[in-house]
Amino acid sequence: MQSVLDLLHHTITSPWVYLVIFLVTSADAVFPVVPGETVVVTAGVFAVGGQPDLAAVIAVAALGALAGDHLSYAIGRGGGAQRLTRLPAGSRRRTGTDWARRAVGRRGGLILVTARYLPGGRTAVTLTMGAVRYPLRSFLLFDALATASWAVYCGLLGYFGGLAFERNPVAGLLAGVGLAVAVTALMETVGWLRRRTHR
Repeated sequence: MQSVLDLLHHTITSPWVYLVIFLVTSADAVFPVVPGETVVVTAGVFAVGGQPDLAAVIAVAALGALAGDHLSYAIGRGGGAQRLTRLPAGSRRRTGTDWARRAVGRRGGLILVTARYLPGGRTAVTLTMGAVRYPLRSFLLFDALATASWAVYCGLLGYFGGLAFERNPVAGLLAGVGLAVAVTALMETVGWLRRRTHR
């Protein structure tokens, strides 16, 4: 266990950690199974010792998430938009697409910011926004807000978890990741209950 902790500490305090954070948070936006939150929370826990730098962790995580979201948007805009135009008028999928287009047009910014906190939701929303050709300038503006707030949330969650368990970084890491999972599960439950109530 101690050797695993030492290896983790050596990896997290290496200058390469910033590249790892950027790559993982970028990939997480396109492939929801990649543990973006976990990496940022872990870096936040170890930032209590001064290495890595918390501000740099947050900035790199935000930039990585922003890049990944734009890649997902581009994929949706490229492949998805052409498929949507070929859907037969009056079909169920066309009706659903038209509804998504209207919803994104009315509340696109709010949907994008909220979805950033839901691992699967962020990919679905960014792909959909690209497919329905949500304006790129507005997407950039709201996505910058979403990714910055998400990076601050994850980084500070890890940092304060690390402060609370300064003598036991593994407990701090587990507390930070556990709290991130709990908040995500709570948001998913609230969304599910709202959808059920609307039906």
